[in-house]
Formats: sequence, C-alpha cells, structure tokens
Amino acid sequence: MPDKRLELSDAVASIKSGMTIGIGGWGSRRKPMAFVRELLRTDVKDLTVVSLGGPDVGLLVAAGKVKKLIYGFVSLDSIPLDPLFTAARERGELELQEYDEGMFVTGLRAGASRLSFLPTLAGIGSDVLPANKHLKTVKSPIRTTSTLRFRRSAWMSR
Repeated sequence: MPDKRLELSDAVASIKSGMTIGIGGWGSRRKPMAFVRELLRTDVKDLTVVSLGGPDVGLLVAAGKVKKLIYGFVSLDSIPLDPLFTAARERGELELQEYDEGMFVTGLRAGASRLSFLPTLAGIGSDVLPANKHLKTVKSPIRTTSTLRFRRSAWMSR
C-alpha cells in the first residue's frame, strides 16, 4: 500500500482559496494548530470552515481566511466564546451556520455515511431552526414520539 502521509507544507499547499475544510478537535483541545499556523502563512482566503471551533477558528477568522463558518460553537473552554471570532461575528464579516452540537455531529455522521440527511431530535425547541431557514422537520416514520419515550424508559429500567 502506498504511503499517504504528507509533509505539513505539502498538506497545506493542497488547500486552495474557496475550498471547504474541516478542522477536527473539540473547542481548544486536539486541534491541528501546526496546520492552522502553516495555513495562516499562505494567501489562501474565502474558506468555508466546518469545526467545533476553538483558537483555530479565531485565528483563521482574524486573518481574513474564512468566508463561511459551519459550527456548533467557538470556545476557548474557560473563555466561553473566542474573542477573535466574536468580534468578526459582531462586525458581520462572516456567513454563519450555527448548529446545536448534537445536530452538528449528526450532520458529520450523515456526510461520513454519504447520506443526504440523518434525522435527529437535537435542536428541536431551540433557536437553531429559526436561525437556519434551510433546515426542515420531517414526520417520523416510526409510530409516535410516545413510542420512543416508552422504548427509552423500558431500556433505562433494565
């Protein structure tokens, strides 16, 4: 099997302006910060970034690299909102799609499974639906929610 590893500079060189990139990790943990710093040194711009954001998003936004952000949150853990991201958001510099964490992870699972959507109850009753007009609710093919509650209760009582 061929070696698929790349030098960091080669990996970053594959990123072009206007691309969509996903950045792993959770908030400020397990972020590929060496990759982010290398990306900051390029002239790449107009990126769509998909991330449970932390300092990676804040730095890329502050450097003017991000056009659109698809995210569940952008946090520095002990600091609830990354200040660089917050400032750009308040200035209206970004196109944003903000999701509930559960919806965000379900969307990633759907994409990884090559599905056009994956139903979830996450986000129902929150401001996520009104803020994202492209999201739709669908009628469950499984009898009723009371059936789901019954099943969950039965499992929990074992």
